[in-house]
This record gives sequence, structure tokens and C-alpha cells, in this order.
Amino acid sequence: EVQLVESGGGLVQAGGSLRLSCAASGFTFDDYAIGWFRQAPGKEREGVSCISSSDGSTYYADSVKGRFTISSDNAKNTVYLQMNSLKPEDTAVYYCAADPSGRLCPIEYDYWGQGTQVTVSS
Repeated sequence: EVQLVESGGGLVQAGGSLRLSCAASGFTFDDYAIGWFRQAPGKEREGVSCISSSDGSTYYADSVKGRFTISSDNAKNTVYLQMNSLKPEDTAVYYCAADPSGRLCPIEYDYWGQGTQVTVSS
């Protein structure tokens, strides 16, 4: 069974940091595309960052560029999202998703995690 489990969310003050983890099981991590998304109450889901596990290429939304860093540990089947200089507008449920295409930031993802809440207080 394919599973993605996010962890690392929580409450942090503005300017603080959090590191989210996305642990994958049930499939081989190599050659997968992994994406981080977020959804705030009343807003549409937003793509935050993505990484191609095959070549390590990455992408960041303009809203997080320079503050967030995505990385992959294929040996652990885990993708991380290091979030620094957090702002109240980063408050959302963060989801990771995986797709076997291997392409960076595919349009659709086959597998999704359950999400982890990130709350940034001002």
C-alpha cells in the first residue's frame, strides 16, 4: 500500500522555522516527483515546492522562494521542506504528493498525504 505521511507541523512565531517531513512507503522513491502544497482556510490549494527524486531538480513558488528549501533523502524515502522566516500568511495545512512520472512538478499527482497543520502567529 502506498502511503505518504507528513509530520513536523506546529505553531511557531513569525520569523521562526519549521521542518516538514514527508515519509513515503509502498513504492520506490527513486524516479518519483514529490511536491509540497498548502491550503489555507477559504483559499485554493497552492503549489509550494517540488523536487524530482531522479535528478534533484527543484522548483519554488515565488511566495516562498529564498525562505523554503526542499530536499530529498532517497535512502530514507523522505522529502523535507525546511521553512525559515515564516510569516503569518504561511499558515495552512501542508500536504505532500508523489507521482511516478519523475518529471519536476507534474500537473497531477497519484498519491497524497493527509496533511500537517502549520500555524504562524504574528
